[in-house]
Amino acid sequence: MSKDYSNDGDRLRALDGVSFIAEAGTVTALLGRSGCGKSTLLNLAGAMDFPTSGEVLIDGRSTSGLSETELTALRRKSIGFIFQFFQLLPNLSVLENVELPLLLSGASNTKSTAMERLKWVGLSEKASVYPHQISGGQMQRVAVARAVVQSPELLIADEPTGNLDTASGELVLNLIRRAAEDLGAAVLMATHSLEAAAIAGTRIQLRDGRIESTSY
Repeated sequence: MSKDYSNDGDRLRALDGVSFIAEAGTVTALLGRSGCGKSTLLNLAGAMDFPTSGEVLIDGRSTSGLSETELTALRRKSIGFIFQFFQLLPNLSVLENVELPLLLSGASNTKSTAMERLKWVGLSEKASVYPHQISGGQMQRVAVARAVVQSPELLIADEPTGNLDTASGELVLNLIRRAAEDLGAAVLMATHSLEAAAIAGTRIQLRDGRIESTSY
């Protein structure tokens, strides 16, 4: 697939002929310097944007052919997102942040399911506190719990350890690995960190919007 953007009438190619499969139960790491196309690729994979040519398939369905209603359902139920800067809602408790995707998708037993995911990341004792009352590493673990609360088919992680110290980063990476191994998610992770990329079974090096190399 390829992705073009228009800038003052000029066409810029952000991705050029990129093709790979992120298998269920595995971690795929995207590596490369800023501007190489990692963020564009994550946006396409997460159905937040669409390729100019080619297609993105999630569970055999092309994202470009889905209606807005189908896209919303796909993002809410089948895709989990982990961001570098956590993106927790400050006015919601830790438990309420994890519960939110369940409420939006109309799930039942939302509080008990959210609490199970908090236990899974080792933070059940923090359920009633607010994001500003916990550390950055703990906030990212809450963000992981939120991302996997519905056991998504695809977990997208954008520099998940980029704002963490080494010890906190290792805890988060272990959870991301477990999301693949225990929950069966296909994990797609963009990172600058070789330590983070080490958990991946497949490592894709991007350069100027193209795949430069793939290692396993």
